[in-house]
Amino acid sequence: MDDKILHTLEYRKILNKLLQYTQTSMGQDRAEHLKPSGDFEGVKRLLQATDEGATVDRLKGIPSFSGISDVGGALKRASIGGMLGTTELLSVGNTIGGARRVKRFIAAMYEDEKIEILFALSDLLSEQKPVEDAIRACIDENADVLDTASTELATIRRELKVGETRIREKLDSMIRSTSVAKMLQDQLVTIRGDRFVIPVKAEYRAHFGGIVHDQSGSGATLFIEPETIVAMNNKLRETRLREEREIEIILHKLTAMVGDIAEEMKYDIDILGELDFIFAKARLAREMKASQPRMNDRGYLKLRKGRHPLILAEQVVPLDVEIGNQYSSIIVTGPNTGGKTVTLKTIGLLSLMSMSGLFIPAEEGSQMCVFDAIYADIGDEQSIEQSLSTFSSHMTNIISILKRMTPKSLILLDEVGAGTDPAEGSALAIAILEHIHRIECRMVATTHYSELKAYAYERKGVINASMEFDVQSLSPTYRLLIGVPGRSNAFAIAERLGLPGAILDHARGEVKEEDMRVEHMIASLEENRLVAENERGRAEVLRLETEELRNKQQKEIEKIEGQRDKRLEKAEKDAAAILDKARKEAEEIISDLRRLALEEGASVKEHKLIEVRRRLDEAEPKQRKKDTSRSAAKPPRKIQPGDDVAIYSLNQKGTVVELSGSNEAVIQLGIMKMKVRLDDLELLSTASKVSTAQPQLRATTVKRTRDENIRSELDLRGTNLEEAIMATDRFIDEAFLGNLGQISIIHGKGTGVLRSGIQEYLRKHRYIKSYRLGNYNEGGAGVTVAELQ
Repeated sequence: MDDKILHTLEYRKILNKLLQYTQTSMGQDRAEHLKPSGDFEGVKRLLQATDEGATVDRLKGIPSFSGISDVGGALKRASIGGMLGTTELLSVGNTIGGARRVKRFIAAMYEDEKIEILFALSDLLSEQKPVEDAIRACIDENADVLDTASTELATIRRELKVGETRIREKLDSMIRSTSVAKMLQDQLVTIRGDRFVIPVKAEYRAHFGGIVHDQSGSGATLFIEPETIVAMNNKLRETRLREEREIEIILHKLTAMVGDIAEEMKYDIDILGELDFIFAKARLAREMKASQPRMNDRGYLKLRKGRHPLILAEQVVPLDVEIGNQYSSIIVTGPNTGGKTVTLKTIGLLSLMSMSGLFIPAEEGSQMCVFDAIYADIGDEQSIEQSLSTFSSHMTNIISILKRMTPKSLILLDEVGAGTDPAEGSALAIAILEHIHRIECRMVATTHYSELKAYAYERKGVINASMEFDVQSLSPTYRLLIGVPGRSNAFAIAERLGLPGAILDHARGEVKEEDMRVEHMIASLEENRLVAENERGRAEVLRLETEELRNKQQKEIEKIEGQRDKRLEKAEKDAAAILDKARKEAEEIISDLRRLALEEGASVKEHKLIEVRRRLDEAEPKQRKKDTSRSAAKPPRKIQPGDDVAIYSLNQKGTVVELSGSNEAVIQLGIMKMKVRLDDLELLSTASKVSTAQPQLRATTVKRTRDENIRSELDLRGTNLEEAIMATDRFIDEAFLGNLGQISIIHGKGTGVLRSGIQEYLRKHRYIKSYRLGNYNEGGAGVTVAELQ
């Protein structure tokens, strides 16, 4: 794609927005060099990757790429045998750890969502944990070599501490001596060039043996190493040299390990950059409220409520345009300041964005085309140095476009033929547009010339369009009207501004009768269009309201019927169970009576026992069959103050005192009043009170309330992983029951084992919606912050 076109359509400003959402230098490099592609399948894959990134961002947020950096230079030096410093090795270790976190995050998302491209990329990341562990075992977070990096280094550093302590003790005893103290500028021990020294007044130099290592700026103070500690300082210096050699050995060993995995890590860096770039595109889409366009390669473009991404959302006017189906060229006519140029730039810029794999700020269902090139002649590019007028600069640009365009190109021309004699300019414009139309390019052109209205009307595949203008307010509305040619509105504007009627009548007389008929025809068309649009808008509003009401009523009916069936079925089952229990008890009693009658000769008649059993059987209710057909009965009357109601959850009766809001009522229960949800109430008529002989069992509602003593923070430092997981499980249950939305788990930094184990447990927990490492002011990598469902 020509860089000049990208500049004209302000494509670079979109890339600058994209750069703000990258987290790594590799992702930033991809964003800076992003270019539109003419490969149809490639563009579809780029958009699919952006869509997957948007899905992840919407559900869990994008993964953190903290710690990941471009260590390509360090890998190259390690592979050729150079020695890496502690900072470079720490960067390698952090990048390995960051890659592992990103891989696990995407793998966890892949279990629930179809993110094929992201998973395929992350699955290629190599697992280099042994190298990471080796680096972390030797280098701390400040890029200092740890004492535990090797046994020899630990021994050497112990010797250094002992040697330094002895020297300090020796010097401290000297400076506390009264005879020496008077010769010192300050009673302190300091260091010059890794040698312990004391500050001696210059006039007492002759009283001190040893070596002078430095002097103050005024020369009044000499920093002298007393002769008594020279040998001790020499030994300390030798120990430090041994320390340096041991550190070099450790760094060489770690560098060799990095060199062995250099090739794999180069691929990892490229993959991490690509993943960062994809998630940056997803974040940009969210910021612009953009959607994924459907792509095609047949020259069809349909924008629904398309918005220019560089104009503020509250100021931009959405654009509806379609090209490539019934017509391949659009001629936009009308006066200046109507928004014609913004329309051209919106079409061109959104086409470039979609061809770059970026979502576009338009409604779902918009379709974009993959063009082999987009050419634009927009704006005044006259050049004083090159002696080019406005007309010359436009023609130079158009000639270049005519040489390079193909049937699969998109052509955008602003004010074609302008800058010269109107008669010649309009003729030239018609000839240029006709040539482009014959090539079958997709074209949108703007013009002032009224002659082009007739050209677009007569030519098949070409359609007129205009920018709507409100004559009452004398201002444009910036809406594109397809099929309606533009009007000059000059007479209407002049009349509204107060031009005398005689002058206006004279002006109208100078206009050809044919031109006046055309203007009247256009005015009539525009008036009819506005009426039709208003009627259609009102009809659409009514249709949506009716459909919404119907759906709402349908859901309410289904909900009521479902609740009624469930409650009746449960009551019948409960009653049957109670009767079954009673019948068994009665059977036992009858059996006992029969046994007593046999044993004691009592005259209990058998037919009486049979009669008792029959009466028990008849008392058992028959379970009602579910009625699958929708009830035609009228819905129950709404509950009002003064009504007697039954409360399901309490199995109590009460009286409605007043309604509270849209879904609650205040109920009088004896001497007590309480608020109850309307869906927990049943209206009682005088003829159907709740029977006391046959109680109905109701479900009790358990409501969670926020306990002010519930902790929002758990400290696991000092525990092993098994203990930590048990404590975390209890902590999450307490937080969930306490209605907490967010919790913090403090696990410390350490080796990362506790952090990894806790995060793996959180990933699978049913109450956890998402989790992340703490921010700088929250404890950083030592804290995991989780959001509850």
